[in-house]
Amino acid sequence: MEKIRETVRAGVQDRTRMLVQAGALAALSCAATMVLRIPSPTGGYLNLGDAVVLLGAYLLGPAWGALAGGIGPALADLLAGYAAYVPATLVIKALMGLLAALGYRWARERAGGWTAVCAMIAEIVMVAGYALYDAFLAGSLAVGMTGVPGNIVQGAFGAAASTLLCLALRRSGYVRRVFPRL
Repeated sequence: MEKIRETVRAGVQDRTRMLVQAGALAALSCAATMVLRIPSPTGGYLNLGDAVVLLGAYLLGPAWGALAGGIGPALADLLAGYAAYVPATLVIKALMGLLAALGYRWARERAGGWTAVCAMIAEIVMVAGYALYDAFLAGSLAVGMTGVPGNIVQGAFGAAASTLLCLALRRSGYVRRVFPRL
């Protein structure tokens, strides 16, 4: 009976730790999205949030990474006055986190620059997702495509920054102990 209690207690502690880490990364991605906002010609803005979304996916894994990756940037859109984008951002960024984490899990077992490739694939989802959502809002695919160049720049920066951060953090024994998925 005591062994069952210990197992349950360990499971609850693990879920609590993951919830706290996901909440912290969601808050960090919200802040990173809002701190440096470079206006784009399409009415949106470029930001640092994608780097945190991808890094959170690497650190937390698919489910928790998707949760943190979707909630933080969606909250940033809401707080920044882009309420129309909240549902799209929630889904697009969560999907980015999910794909990045699954790809990263696969890439960790291989040598080479696979982390960057996984990040770029996740960013392609972001670019396509926002193009389709903008097209839906405007009722025109041509209008939806106007945001693609800015989103490509944001995606490239997010992929590069998250890859470099991942490589740097992977060197820390402490970080690897706290985030064993890294």
